[in-house]
Amino acid sequence: MLSPFFLTPYLETGADEAGRGCLAGPVTAAAVLLPENFQNELLNDSKQLSEKAREKLRPIIEQECISFAVTHLEPLVIDEINILNASIKAMQESILKLDPRPLHIIVDGNSPFIPKGGIKNRGGKIFTDAEIEILNSIPNTSIVKGDSKFMSIAAASVLAKTYRDEYMNRIHEEFPMYNWKQNKGYPTKEHREAIRKHGITKYHRMTFRLLPEQTKLDFDSL
Repeated sequence: MLSPFFLTPYLETGADEAGRGCLAGPVTAAAVLLPENFQNELLNDSKQLSEKAREKLRPIIEQECISFAVTHLEPLVIDEINILNASIKAMQESILKLDPRPLHIIVDGNSPFIPKGGIKNRGGKIFTDAEIEILNSIPNTSIVKGDSKFMSIAAASVLAKTYRDEYMNRIHEEFPMYNWKQNKGYPTKEHREAIRKHGITKYHRMTFRLLPEQTKLDFDSL
């Protein structure tokens, strides 16, 4: 079983994202506040779980947590501020939605929750001065492979993944030729062949290399 907390058992929030490596769709982040006594032997990094296991865990997490929040940041925002900044900003937006406010934040990965250059206040939600003060005031720790070590980060990874998959299933109905219901926007051979045949959509990330042989300057011709 994963560890229940990193620093404090009281109001420690885990945050994680899904969809950083995709060619289409949003990057989705979640933040989860679990109670001190939360236990679940099935809970793990969402990438290590089957779709069935993730779907089983989602309502359990939502019903038993103290608070949770999920944020989608669309391709236009990703293209404006880059995928790393969008991933961090999506987690920041999720933290601001939590009630009560967390006392400590643990984040999956090695990127800081507050970048060295400060909060990127463009693209997505524009933070007020009060919101920036809140984000800067909460102690935070980035943990490599944290989603396979701590329950709150694992719970956030499950919510981020399931909510993003749900989003991709929905837009699949609008553009079924890309088969997003199966590939979820990742750069599979099938997805890239569909881009080559049908061109791009409003859900594609224009700053990504959509086709191996193309550069960003070629995208207007798709």
